[in-house]
Amino acid sequence: MVTERTSEKERSEEKREWFAIHTYSGYENKVKSHLEARIASMDMRNKIFRIIVPMEEEVEIRQGQRRTVQRKVFPGYVLVEMIMSDEAWYVVRNTPGVTSFVGSGTRPVPLQEHEVRTILKQVTHETEKPKAKVSFSVGQSVRVIDGPFTGFIGSVSDINMDRNKVTVLVSFFGRETPVLLDFLQVEKI
Repeated sequence: MVTERTSEKERSEEKREWFAIHTYSGYENKVKSHLEARIASMDMRNKIFRIIVPMEEEVEIRQGQRRTVQRKVFPGYVLVEMIMSDEAWYVVRNTPGVTSFVGSGTRPVPLQEHEVRTILKQVTHETEKPKAKVSFSVGQSVRVIDGPFTGFIGSVSDINMDRNKVTVLVSFFGRETPVLLDFLQVEKI
């Protein structure tokens, strides 16, 4: 009878937690698909629930064309929601491409709730404008490639990441004039 109570108590104490697993860089999506296949084949759906490769959209200019690309927020890492047990640990740890769980010592350390909320909010709320890739810094010379100042060269005086805007000091009529432009309207020289 004592063993039955203990196992019931353990079952009630089991809770879902998020863990970060380290993978070979560039193999995050392969690890996700391998792990999903292992969960199905080893019947671990009741222990391992969700696997996420955190991504965000980014706008970049290649060969004069604007492109929206998916960029990994944490390259080399995959997030797994699971109930930690020896069997679940074994399934995840022995998935091809997984190098280790993130943690100290031999036991994985779960992510804190506020960290998980922040990451999930960032991943699921992609309705906002994609971030532009910034390849320049304050003081650097840039060329205006779009808009009424196309062809002008100036220096970056301010970068506003929240609004995806850059202030460029452009020289015309013998004076430097600040011009507010979108990130995608300039390129570094």
